[in-house]
Amino acid sequence: MNQERIGKLIKELRKKNNLTQKDLADSLGVTYQAVSKWENGKNIPDISILKEISKKYNIDINDLLEGNNKVKRKNKLFLILPILLIILVIILIISNLNNNFEFKTISSKCSDFKLSGSVAYNKEHTSLYISNIEFCGREDNEIYKKIECNLYENYKKSEIKISSCSIKNNTSLKDYLKTTKINVNNYKSACPSFKESNLFLKIYATDKNNKVVTFNVPIKLEDNC
Repeated sequence: MNQERIGKLIKELRKKNNLTQKDLADSLGVTYQAVSKWENGKNIPDISILKEISKKYNIDINDLLEGNNKVKRKNKLFLILPILLIILVIILIISNLNNNFEFKTISSKCSDFKLSGSVAYNKEHTSLYISNIEFCGREDNEIYKKIECNLYENYKKSEIKISSCSIKNNTSLKDYLKTTKINVNNYKSACPSFKESNLFLKIYATDKNNKVVTFNVPIKLEDNC
């Protein structure tokens, strides 16, 4: 899932329907600030809202997730020879049988962390997006020299790094997590069989004495794919 492309498509749909950001926000039950963040590629809507946008504006959910305007593609097809058009339509129909996305929500199993995100998958690939991480454990006002994090998967008792987060210096853990988001495209060729402790986040915080504090955040899926 490409945040910028999704945002541009949402903006295009809004303008095409002569809506302000507030009009769109009111129709979806969110704030206009949320719509602004979507359109600027700073965030993407929750899965339930993406489905509602797809239904309201008659756009295929696959095209919405990929940031493609299906109407534009259809207009281009009318310029192609009729026989080629028929062939392409057949190919698209067959392809769409395998391209329907399903969604699962993910959260943290750790009581010290609140984490939310989603997994979008079909038979061809899986995308994982973590949109919110919040530290809610003990009071920690430490300003760390450096904080970074990595997303791992346990596979046959081995830790496989899937993605790395940004590294920030001289910040608190809470401030670091406020701006940390993880977006993994084409994670696997098919929906992974997630187990309860299969995915986990490791956060490394280095204090002023160069001591590294490690936080482990197990991640759970609402149910297996």
